[in-house]
Amino acid sequence: MAKDSRSSEGGNFLEGKLLIALPGMSDPRFEKSVIFMCAHSADGAMGLIINKPIEGLGFHELVKNLDIRATSNTPDSPVLFGGPVDTGRGFVLHSSDYMSANATMPVTKDISLTATLDILKAIAEGRGPEQSAFTLGYAGWGPGQIENEIRLNGWVHCDADSRIVFETQMNSKWSAALRKLGIDLSLLSANTGRA
Repeated sequence: MAKDSRSSEGGNFLEGKLLIALPGMSDPRFEKSVIFMCAHSADGAMGLIINKPIEGLGFHELVKNLDIRATSNTPDSPVLFGGPVDTGRGFVLHSSDYMSANATMPVTKDISLTATLDILKAIAEGRGPEQSAFTLGYAGWGPGQIENEIRLNGWVHCDADSRIVFETQMNSKWSAALRKLGIDLSLLSANTGRA
């Protein structure tokens, strides 16, 4: 299915969107999470949590552990908990000004995904993308699972905004994403009802 033919009935409609946890999320790992959705198909979905820094782990420590040397002017950005699946595997969301042959996957016109050491070396040496976010692990769902969680009021979604992904303060991303949808936080309740 072509990217332009997305629909809410199936296909890859969540790819390139922000998935936002609603109050009352039953899984504490996803409480107040904002997830950039990298892939969505009939086989399942995959995304990266973009607002949960791993305490005590920054870019400099990450690359040092990989025997990569960062220049002194390389920012020490936080490393994020990307999700509970494969937490030893790293992913870099980044602006589309960087491309690694056969390794970079464009997700939107502004945001791409690369999961190789090449991008970490490029960033450490000052020749990487203008904007980036580093994650360990990812959030994954089997066929139909995320659609069911949305129907059960666990999540809402909106178009991705590179400012929220790369620029907004970590503790403000959740409220910023909800505001993008016009949702007033003071009106949200953790309790849901059935008519």
